[in-house]
Amino acid sequence: MTLLEYDNKIHEDYEIIVGLDEVGRGPLAGPVVAAAVILPKGVNIEGVTDSKKIAKKKHRELVDKIFETAIEVRVGVVDSGRIDQINILEADKEAMLIAVNQLQTKPDLLLIDGDDKQLLYTEIEQKTQVKGDSTSLSIAAASLVAKLVRDTMMDEYSKIYPGYGFETNSGYGTPKHIKAIEELGITPIHRLSFKPLKNNEDKYKWNYGM
Repeated sequence: MTLLEYDNKIHEDYEIIVGLDEVGRGPLAGPVVAAAVILPKGVNIEGVTDSKKIAKKKHRELVDKIFETAIEVRVGVVDSGRIDQINILEADKEAMLIAVNQLQTKPDLLLIDGDDKQLLYTEIEQKTQVKGDSTSLSIAAASLVAKLVRDTMMDEYSKIYPGYGFETNSGYGTPKHIKAIEELGITPIHRLSFKPLKNNEDKYKWNYGM
């Protein structure tokens, strides 16, 4: 079954479906970003699939096509401080809900990447789909939008906090990133609830950027 065929099957019972996905659960730094995408029923976007399988140059082209094609696209962002307050699972659900609450189009169904732990605090009907970004066109489109938004944010952070490689590692705990923390310190966008920073922040100096 293709990604469009999956969505078409869902459309047999629901008129307006919203694809939801988030990016940024694993990094040591930066926000978690979620996107909500409503695509026209029966309309395919050639090349849209799981964002992890797409080259960076092609990624931007596909997101442009998504914005041209979609009925509506919204984005939710939850920063590192909030992640530390409520944990990453609740933060990514909050980011999704922020995106959903911005929608001008009333959805009949939220189609969410993941398992039932991802269900949101809303009265809108929801369905989760494990590996949804490889199954559903709407979820895959949301994955692409969320990743491009987050990568762009991390590119900007790399200018404020140079030396951590945010423009290439997107805040993930690569050896280069860990070494930079040891040498340059913790920035305000680091997640203090994530290892190796958790309960160890006194070990590192602070870096407030340029």
